[in-house]
Amino acid sequence: MADAPPPAEPGPGGSSGPQPAEGGGGETLSTPALVEQLQADRLWLLRQIDAGAWPEWRLDLAALERELGELLDRVSDQNNGAG
Repeated sequence: MADAPPPAEPGPGGSSGPQPAEGGGGETLSTPALVEQLQADRLWLLRQIDAGAWPEWRLDLAALERELGELLDRVSDQNNGAG
């Protein structure tokens, strides 16, 4: 039997499920805070991919991670230019 990948670790904040784009008090996150949260999620996804989680989805998830990184870079650049 093939070695099974390690179980996926809980996501950022200790939760294994998706988190809403709101702060703890129910307020909507600002754009920089949302970008920061998405960067943390991207890092978590990259670590999971590198650890061998979801081998059948590895190529698709790696492409998604790269696209998310590019999007977050563009948003950060636009926010820095606007401020």
